[in-house]
Amino acid sequence: MVQISFAIFLVFFSLFAGIMVVEPRSLWSGISFFVMTLALGGFLLSVIIFCYFWLSGHSWVMFLLVCLAGLAALLVLAFPLLLLAVFAIQGIKVVRHEGLSPSNLLSLAFAGLWFGFLFIWPAVGVWEKGSLGTAIYSIVSFSAVYMLSLMAMYALSAILNLIHLRKSRRLDYIVVLGSGIDGTKITPLLAARVDKGIQLLRKNPEAKLILSGGQGPGEEIPESEAMAAYALEQGIEPEQLVLERQSANTEENLGFSRALMEPGRPRVAVVTTAYHVFRALLLAKRMGLRCVGFGAKTKWYFTLNAVIREFAGYIKLTRRRHIQIIGVFGGLVMLIWALTNLT
Repeated sequence: MVQISFAIFLVFFSLFAGIMVVEPRSLWSGISFFVMTLALGGFLLSVIIFCYFWLSGHSWVMFLLVCLAGLAALLVLAFPLLLLAVFAIQGIKVVRHEGLSPSNLLSLAFAGLWFGFLFIWPAVGVWEKGSLGTAIYSIVSFSAVYMLSLMAMYALSAILNLIHLRKSRRLDYIVVLGSGIDGTKITPLLAARVDKGIQLLRKNPEAKLILSGGQGPGEEIPESEAMAAYALEQGIEPEQLVLERQSANTEENLGFSRALMEPGRPRVAVVTTAYHVFRALLLAKRMGLRCVGFGAKTKWYFTLNAVIREFAGYIKLTRRRHIQIIGVFGGLVMLIWALTNLT
């Protein structure tokens, strides 16, 4: 049994490693990591069960395995309440630090919806068994659990795509995405992105730094020009810079920047704020641009709010697939209800 569980773990570990090497820019990276973790937990549990007599003579090994298994179980069981607490606390911090506005209320709104689903929604499921209400309740519950699971896999995949064992990758281009300026000056958030791009450039001195951003409302110059002025102040040579002045959103950032690169398959890194990296990579994948992503840091309390917006952007990008999945489930539930109650 131990050998079988270890073999299962190796299969899923190989699957995860293969996805991360070949194409990590999808939710399959997070899904494969999650399944691999479950397989590892199953292997550790089988070791505890089938090697108990040997482990009883090695108390420190037994203690370590039991602690690991207990921690994993605690995280799974406590995850719903932990999620509620984190979003509520961080939502309050966002409002305190950034002010009261619809966009700053996202974390608190999510915490409120999650609280309702955990503690109020179960009480709604008191309709008569087999009624139409029960069918509707099942569809809504499935939709909520599906979207929450999707969000968890999105966040996990986003984190995995931020992990890099080395920054020296013989890059040809480093694309820094714009995010708005104040008149002619870059904001702290945009400065963090440029700093990250400069850090990568110093590890890859043969690369070109593409600063991408057009001129938006209230901006006196294109974002890329403000970014270039900042990069020159940091000691970057003018010949290392390429300016992209036309874009107004992330998709245009990537498309217009690709047009400035040499033909072929250049080695490209995309730099943006950490919470924005994964969606930028998904857009680049849809455009056929092969690249890796690097994230600049931002305030933690603001990150959760931004993650919700990024996830909403992902849902908009892939909405047909998810509507089909929920639609198929809903159709099956309604079919079962009809067969049960109308015959």
